[in-house]
Amino acid sequence: MTDHGSCCCRLPESAPFHSYEEVLQHLDSLGLFHMDMGLGRMERALHALELDRLRCPAVQIVGTNGKGSTSVFLQSIAMAHGLNVGLYTSPHFVWPEERIRLNHTMLPRRVWPALAGDALRAEKGLTYFELLTVMAASAFQTSESDLAIFEAGLGGRYDATTALPVDMICFVPMGMDHMNVLGDSLAAIADDKSDALREGVAMAVSAPQESEARDILFAKADARQIPLCSCPTKEKCGGTRAGSALWESLPEELKACSVLPDDAILGLRGPHQHVNAQTAVLAWVLLCHRYRWKTDCRTIARGLRLAFIPGRLQYAPASGGHPALWLDGAHNTHGMKALLASVRDMGEEERPGAVVFSCLADKEPEKLTALVRELAGDLPLFVPTIKDNPRAAQGSALSAMLGPKALAVPGLKEALAEAEQAAGKRPVLVCGSLYLLSELFTLWPDLLEAPLASS
Repeated sequence: MTDHGSCCCRLPESAPFHSYEEVLQHLDSLGLFHMDMGLGRMERALHALELDRLRCPAVQIVGTNGKGSTSVFLQSIAMAHGLNVGLYTSPHFVWPEERIRLNHTMLPRRVWPALAGDALRAEKGLTYFELLTVMAASAFQTSESDLAIFEAGLGGRYDATTALPVDMICFVPMGMDHMNVLGDSLAAIADDKSDALREGVAMAVSAPQESEARDILFAKADARQIPLCSCPTKEKCGGTRAGSALWESLPEELKACSVLPDDAILGLRGPHQHVNAQTAVLAWVLLCHRYRWKTDCRTIARGLRLAFIPGRLQYAPASGGHPALWLDGAHNTHGMKALLASVRDMGEEERPGAVVFSCLADKEPEKLTALVRELAGDLPLFVPTIKDNPRAAQGSALSAMLGPKALAVPGLKEALAEAEQAAGKRPVLVCGSLYLLSELFTLWPDLLEAPLASS
């Protein structure tokens, strides 16, 4: 693993951790899914570590679908302009260091003991996600980052990233997910996520939203006097009154760069990525206006073209023992609908010849399987049980929901072997859960990194 030269963390003698492995053991003891609502722990830790203000502009990405993709698009655009970018995303597939990157480099393992030790000395009770969030902020503060991007977890009101001092919030489309925590209606979910709008935020942008979510989001932005711009069309930009005023203050050359062409070439595949890319472009243009960064349409286009994130309709040619693959972590109905539209948009030679699907039992499997039946059509469909996950739906139960054409298999390896034989020369689509993809990336970790690409 390559170290990032500008990260100057040093392990103090009194550190509670002396190795990366000890940090992992502590993280495992906290429990990946443990939550303890409230921002008090984060606020105390950030204050103790003098992270109440960051040395570079910071952006928080909030919403349901497209957070990771929008984060990566924004990172890639900024990097194309020569900026150093700190990127914090979740979840990880194989290693926690996937979540904290300085440009394209994962945070080196040698600095994890010092960062984790400092965070826990500041606040002992940090949860898994809180600890990693504080570590990310510390790493970006002590590096030469010009921009920091933080992807929120599941919410907004009590999400650990909401304790961070950010200059901008990007709202991606909100939908039905994590209902057991956020509420069982779109209005309740939007109410929670829009509470990320807080004191100190200078501006916000939003992807198109369902009317119920949009009304709540715009009302809170107005009440808290935060300009909010919604994605522009070729004619104008929407948003709150203050957001429209902000848009009108832009120079014409920035307005021209803010509208994504219909034929834009994106590094992330699928028609739904156009919305994520447009949201990132609008955010970038407003950041350029605020911080007087130079930009142009050509460099923005280059950044969009070079964007990469694993597991988002990712194509992997046959190599190293696996068949040609399409990989997509569509884990809710919104994501599965986007995947369905993407597959329909493919050319005949690109389309998968077999499907491997599995999901978690708490991810509305009845609704997901209805969409998977439509996605698979007449294709062979193989259903493993996700390994070592207590939340996993059983392959036998899922295959019963999917119908007689679905075949339950013990695990992912068996599913891939069956699917490769059934698909012939066409790719195999693996979809349905990020945890299913995690199994696959554990077998072929090189697929986590962007393929070499020309600029």
